[in-house]
Amino acid sequence: MNRISKSVASLLIAGGAAGAWFGGHAFFRDAAFAQQQRDVETNRQQLSTANDLMVAFRNVGKVVEPSVVNINVRKTVKNTGNRLPDDMLRRFFRDNAPQQDPGDEAAPGDDNAPDDSLEQVGTGSGVIMEVDGKTAYILTNNHVAGGASEMVVTLSDGRQIEGAKLVGADPKTDLAVVKISADHLIPAKWGDSTQLQKGDWILAFGSPFGYVGSMTHGIVSALDRTIGILGSTGYEDFIQVDAPINPGNSGGPLVNLHGEVVGINTAIASRSGGFQGIGFAIPSNEAKFVYGELKGHGKVTRGWLGVSIRDVSLQLPKAKYFNYKDTSGVFVEDEVADSPAIGKLKNDDIITEVNGNKVQNSLELRNRIAALTPGSDVKLTVFRDGKTQTVDVKLAEQPEDLASAASRSGNRARGNARGGAVAGSESLGMRLIDPNDRVLQRFNLGQNVNGAVVMSVQPRSEAEKALIRPGDVITEVDHKAVDSAKSAQELIAKRDTKRGALLRITSPDGTSRSVLIGGSSDSE
Repeated sequence: MNRISKSVASLLIAGGAAGAWFGGHAFFRDAAFAQQQRDVETNRQQLSTANDLMVAFRNVGKVVEPSVVNINVRKTVKNTGNRLPDDMLRRFFRDNAPQQDPGDEAAPGDDNAPDDSLEQVGTGSGVIMEVDGKTAYILTNNHVAGGASEMVVTLSDGRQIEGAKLVGADPKTDLAVVKISADHLIPAKWGDSTQLQKGDWILAFGSPFGYVGSMTHGIVSALDRTIGILGSTGYEDFIQVDAPINPGNSGGPLVNLHGEVVGINTAIASRSGGFQGIGFAIPSNEAKFVYGELKGHGKVTRGWLGVSIRDVSLQLPKAKYFNYKDTSGVFVEDEVADSPAIGKLKNDDIITEVNGNKVQNSLELRNRIAALTPGSDVKLTVFRDGKTQTVDVKLAEQPEDLASAASRSGNRARGNARGGAVAGSESLGMRLIDPNDRVLQRFNLGQNVNGAVVMSVQPRSEAEKALIRPGDVITEVDHKAVDSAKSAQELIAKRDTKRGALLRITSPDGTSRSVLIGGSSDSE
């Protein structure tokens, strides 16, 4: 083939390759476009689902809003110089009480000091849960309606109802029931808070900053939260949510996508006083029980076992000492004098079930016992002396002053006060002494104490890690009675260094507990 023929052939081959390249590129471009079309259609279908969610939100608003009310409250409160406690966990009742000029405040003890009470005006929210003719019952927070001298309720249609009455309030759950008289009212519907799971959509209703009829949405962030705002005798099992809620939302309903009330908004975690992504609501199942008690009796009557308790999960070395293999359950720390537990339960029993239902922790045990009727029989499954057994207890009515009742230990060691020399237990970081008049007076221990008094505790010692404090009285070591500092020292010295020594301790307030100290597991 001559040179010209070769050139023409090369051009033909090159032209064919170029045509194939352009044809292939067009094919891939068409395929990409077709995929893009499919993606658009798929996303349009997904957007229609999102539109369905939008419609659901709208429908929930229409279902719930007629039951949500605003409550303007006037109450007399003790004058502490502040409106409400300014903690990180703020209750979000919107307080409109005027503040004094700091320059006008009288010094403590000043004869010209103002009255120790002031009129507080604020606004919160509530939800109508029941309508009986022209009488409606509203569920709200105790810190909104509790102690109110005057309340005006604003309905969703703008009507203002004066003369609202407080039916009852329960500070232990921060709930209250208010009664109004009006016509054309629609109650909300109860939901089942036990069905909630982390990630569920929820909506919060109320009057944040006085904006009546507000509605926000979010998800359930966590369940079973204990945050400490109701005190040691309170019942906390909060739903944590990220729905925007603010001062004025107190008492408003938290609802699911079915428009059912699954919680009552109660508190927010905030450093600024406004919403920062963490809100808390009382579960509807707890609120429903309290609502029924308040509406029917004006107060909440709870079952009472009469024990101080602590989670096994917080005392795993002690559980190991008793050869208990599980991490769930509740230790009996002490029994209250003249309570149902006396003669039925023992120190260091581990309660694992109530009426056949497993108990995970102290919160579950407290809530289950409190929900039972005083006088009812309860079957407890306990781990004692290395084996599981059943204990039947008849519950009593929970005392009004639970903290005072809890200080009446049923196992408080008593004897004759006497003098004695100091006996050391320095290896564990505590110094013991026999009870004498000077020591008893110093720690306010009363006159009839038997055992070894903890005089001092060294920082970062085994005793400090076991939460032993000066003024505690050691009454037993490994279930053997202690009648002096010397006997306590001798028994502690004989302990099994792997298992440690189990000390029975009575605090100055009269409560008792068991403490494991001086074992190889203490540092775990």
